[in-house]
Amino acid sequence: MEGPPAINRLLGSEGLGVICLGPHPETVRLFGTNGIRDVVGDRMTAPFVTSVAAAIGRAYPVGAPIAVGWDGRTSSPAFADIVAGTLAASGHSVVELGLLPTPAIQYNVRSVGAQLAVIVTASHNPPEFNGLKCIAADGLELPRTEEERIENLVESGEIRSVPFDRIGGIHSDTHGGERYLHGILSKVSRDAIISKHFRVLLDCANGASAETSPSLLRRLGCRFTTLNGQVDGTFPGHLSEPTEQNLQQLIHTVPALGVDFGVAHDGDADRAIFVDSRGRYVPGERILTWFAREFVRQRHGGLVVVPVTASQSVEEVVKAEGGQVLYTAVGSPSITRAMQQRGAIFGGEDNGGYIFPRLQIARDGAMTLATALDLLTHLNASLEEALSELPRYFVEKQKVACPTALRPAVMERLSAELAQGADRVVTLDGVKAYQGRGWVLLRPSGTEPLFRIFSEDPDPETAQRRAAAVVARVTSVVAELEGPAGRS
Repeated sequence: MEGPPAINRLLGSEGLGVICLGPHPETVRLFGTNGIRDVVGDRMTAPFVTSVAAAIGRAYPVGAPIAVGWDGRTSSPAFADIVAGTLAASGHSVVELGLLPTPAIQYNVRSVGAQLAVIVTASHNPPEFNGLKCIAADGLELPRTEEERIENLVESGEIRSVPFDRIGGIHSDTHGGERYLHGILSKVSRDAIISKHFRVLLDCANGASAETSPSLLRRLGCRFTTLNGQVDGTFPGHLSEPTEQNLQQLIHTVPALGVDFGVAHDGDADRAIFVDSRGRYVPGERILTWFAREFVRQRHGGLVVVPVTASQSVEEVVKAEGGQVLYTAVGSPSITRAMQQRGAIFGGEDNGGYIFPRLQIARDGAMTLATALDLLTHLNASLEEALSELPRYFVEKQKVACPTALRPAVMERLSAELAQGADRVVTLDGVKAYQGRGWVLLRPSGTEPLFRIFSEDPDPETAQRRAAAVVARVTSVVAELEGPAGRS
């Protein structure tokens, strides 16, 4: 890119209904953008889980009720037992919610009166991963200040000891799934949806939605078939992340069965990705844009919260309907807290994680499915028809490895280069450079030693070219900074 630097830290001009929040931390930390995740047997070991659970136990007053839930990974029940036992030994009353989708556990935090929930899950990561996610008493992810407090306690290694008569109890609550489904059904037009007799192909990804999402479809009068509908932590059907590559079985089966659409969850079911009746994979940014438009249109305005990676199609449709867009750093904790503080009517990410405050401020795959059915019912349209009027942009996503120690130097070098010739630059989370009708974003991962590159443009070849250019420059700069010793 050529030309003078053009850095503008405000995303959009005054009066355009666009707001930015930031900044995003550079360093990799114990809690990443959405909890702790690592490979089982590497960092995710019994001693490590014990140390984190002990730190959580020390961070909260003796006797505080804490909920524990888990996903379907092979290691999750064992790690959940460690968490529950350690918390009880720290003097806490533990409520085990069992194997449930992450949003179902979040929904139940207030119902069981917990001051905190600990979820053993690695969400969409491959089967060798597991992790820990902490949920506050209001059902939202812990704010960063609370995560830092736990991290400091893990580092200190101090464990709270309580006498025998202060050891907490552990009891099970088996009604979490039913409460969650009842909550979803109360927020949609159930009878109207039932009258439509939708035909759906549901891919549960051998994950935590295997019981709840089929039950939801049944109660909404849908005729449905399931793929990978048994919980299996090895993910034999396909890898847990609902990418186009991983959903080939769903893509090919939807038109073969003649259903209205297909939908796939990830392992902990906080996400939902759609396939239309022709077997075409629907990128997450398309559904994000559709939902944003419909909710703002229904309210004749309102605030929508999205990360800096979101397609500009969201801003385009929201502004057209009289609404505002608030941009945050990447990660649902940033989005959900901003939604709560600003009273947003909708929010979400371009990866299939959508947030509906009318139910709860949490990414929610089952609520996404119910909302899609509800909107299609009221629009009296197919999924293809509902999406046909949306502005069309193409997003290219890449990643490139980079040692953590080199990331600040790489960011400094590339930030200056990306600013050259850019119409405007945003440094909310990484560096995002706009040029013409498109943009490219370079940001360091919050959980892995790599950079993520996003590029969007109305022309797919332009989006791909911009992304490839940034990947090439990161690779070149890393090699230069490593020097001969690093390359040998």
